[in-house]
Amino acid sequence: MRVVVMGCGRVGASLAGQLQSAGHEVAIIDRDETAFRRLAEGFTGTTVKGVGFDQDVLRRAGIAGADAFAAVSSGDNSNIIAARVARETFNVPKVVARIYDAKRAAVYERLGIPTVATVPWTTDRFLSALGGSDAGVVAWTEPSGQVGIVQLSIHESWVGNSVTFFQEQTGSRISFVNRLGKPLLPGPKSVLQQDDQVFVAALLENLDKVRAVASDVAPEAD
Repeated sequence: MRVVVMGCGRVGASLAGQLQSAGHEVAIIDRDETAFRRLAEGFTGTTVKGVGFDQDVLRRAGIAGADAFAAVSSGDNSNIIAARVARETFNVPKVVARIYDAKRAAVYERLGIPTVATVPWTTDRFLSALGGSDAGVVAWTEPSGQVGIVQLSIHESWVGNSVTFFQEQTGSRISFVNRLGKPLLPGPKSVLQQDDQVFVAALLENLDKVRAVASDVAPEAD
């Protein structure tokens, strides 16, 4: 993928470095040129000085051909403006924004812009939201290291199927579903809906199988 990152603080520099290490083409924007010193010594991506929501600056960073955009500056307003410009003006398929205000985050989730709160942030969460690493980054692992909670990429054909059927077929247990920015604890009769973000608990040794089944066409229910 080609990814544009806005903000070269600790989060942005780390994200840019890991994306490049994963083989992606990266451009990073910051209004302070000295911020690029935070980038790893081996970083070979593009650095662009300027305001990250300025369309000319975004064009210089290659936004027109970008597959993903991450707004991770220190300001909520700047991040949201930039994210909306990337999504609505340049039609970037995958957009994620770092948000400090949890109430704002819920609003922007409803607009279709995934957000990552500042307190619990990890680079893996950004990578997962951007699709910049292996699908299904493990968000939490219990102390023995045998069970983890992971967000799954599910095939659209699972929409309309029951939670019970999904669990039976994948060998996982749905921990919660993020639906329109709100977390839900589904019951056995709950049904998966369009655009649900599904988080499951699964044995880590079976995780590859769980991911494969969830991302494939759903079998016919009896």
